[in-house]
Amino acid sequence: MADQEAAPLHEDQQKEIDRANAEREQKEQAALPYRWRQTLQDVTVTVPVPAGTRGKQLDVVLRKQHIKVGVKGQEPVLEGDMPYEIKVDDSTWTLDDSREVTVSLEKLNQQVWWPHVVTTAPKIDTTKITPENSKLSDLDGETRAMFDNQQKQMGKPTSDELKKQEMLRKFQEQHPEMDFSNAKIG
Repeated sequence: MADQEAAPLHEDQQKEIDRANAEREQKEQAALPYRWRQTLQDVTVTVPVPAGTRGKQLDVVLRKQHIKVGVKGQEPVLEGDMPYEIKVDDSTWTLDDSREVTVSLEKLNQQVWWPHVVTTAPKIDTTKITPENSKLSDLDGETRAMFDNQQKQMGKPTSDELKKQEMLRKFQEQHPEMDFSNAKIG
C-alpha cells in the first residue's frame, strides 16, 4: 500500500538526526558575518566593524522589514529583508568599543520566533527553541497559554512542566547522593 505512513523513527535514530541537524545549524550560524539572539520581544544582532570605526562612518538602515548594517562606502556586512516586521521607532543601534554594532530590533509580532535575521540566511529550527525559564514567568497569561498550546502540539513540556523539571534538576545537583532514576514528577 503506497498510502501507508512511514514507520516512526526509533528514538535513537531521531536523536541522531536531531544531533546532526543541530550540528549543521550551529556551523551555518557560526559562518555568518554577525551573531544574533532573540527573545519573543526582540532580536539582537551584533555586527563586527573595523576597529576604530566611528558612528558617523556607519551606514545603518532599519525599515519595517529590511535591515542594512555596514561601513559607508563598503559592502554591507548585513543587508536584506527580515522574515517579519519590526517596530522601527522602538528599534535601536549602538556602536560598542568602536568595534561592533549592536542592533536591537523590537518585534512587531511578539509571539513568533524568527528562523533567521534576513531571509537569505540559513534558518534555525524554531521548534527547538525553549525560552529560558526565568523568561517564561515574564510572559503574560495569553502568551504563556499560546506557548503551552504550541508545546503540547509538539509533544513537549508546558511552561509549568519545564519549571518542575528545572526545580528537580537543581535539587538533583544539590543532592547527588540521591537516586532519582525512577522519580515521577506530577
